[in-house]
Amino acid sequence: MKEQTPPVILQCDSLTAEFDGFKAVQGMSLALHQGELRFLIGPNGAGKTTMLDMICGKTKPATGKIVFGGTDITRKKEHQIAELGIGRKFQTPSIFRTLTVREHMELAMKQRRGVFAVMRAKLTGEERERIEAQLAMIGLERKGEWIAGGLSHGEKQWLEIGMLLMQEPKVLLLDEPVAGMTDAETEKTGELLREITRTQSVIVVEHDMEFVRNFASKVTVMHEGELLKEGTMEDVQRDERVAEVYLGKRRESDAGRTSA
Repeated sequence: MKEQTPPVILQCDSLTAEFDGFKAVQGMSLALHQGELRFLIGPNGAGKTTMLDMICGKTKPATGKIVFGGTDITRKKEHQIAELGIGRKFQTPSIFRTLTVREHMELAMKQRRGVFAVMRAKLTGEERERIEAQLAMIGLERKGEWIAGGLSHGEKQWLEIGMLLMQEPKVLLLDEPVAGMTDAETEKTGELLREITRTQSVIVVEHDMEFVRNFASKVTVMHEGELLKEGTMEDVQRDERVAEVYLGKRRESDAGRTSA
């Protein structure tokens, strides 16, 4: 029996983003399925981060449409999109250096209360269990009382991913999550992303091609604001256009040639 394709949770149709006459994204479309880990790659200036900005509401598309879970979010504000279930993590971790890891998780819980109200509020047993479960998932269960400023770069990234997860998003948007990580941290981050996609969908903008090769199931390649290629990593690596504009490789037939 043929396995059914999971439903599309996020649909971007013919998106264009324009800044002072320059089209950073041109007619870009993307369909993200439930439980999918999608990598968005391409050279600098390809429009990858702008795509994430449009999905989360930071940038409004000049043309096109974004539908999330059946709701048109094209013109909705950032906080409205976040409340619907799209979480965004930027490249640089934004944490409170003097708070503990566990306090960060408490603050991030899906509550409509101010910072000080959350800090004073007594947690329920269920909330404590949620925090401990997420700390275990991101590998910081033994560092709950650590001051966040004392964490390694990779641990700070995991903490911020954990804070996103506490808000219970359906889709996570991550911008270069393994930049600056050690090899071991990068591997652990890939395993974490796979674990997350058991229940949620993830779009990752990434430049680390080794990381993409190891963990990608589907890759979207952008170039000059447009879709260049989409498919498995094997499909992408075999595409001559990708090799020419992004990977910078010559075809095998040219490999041994030198200029006279």
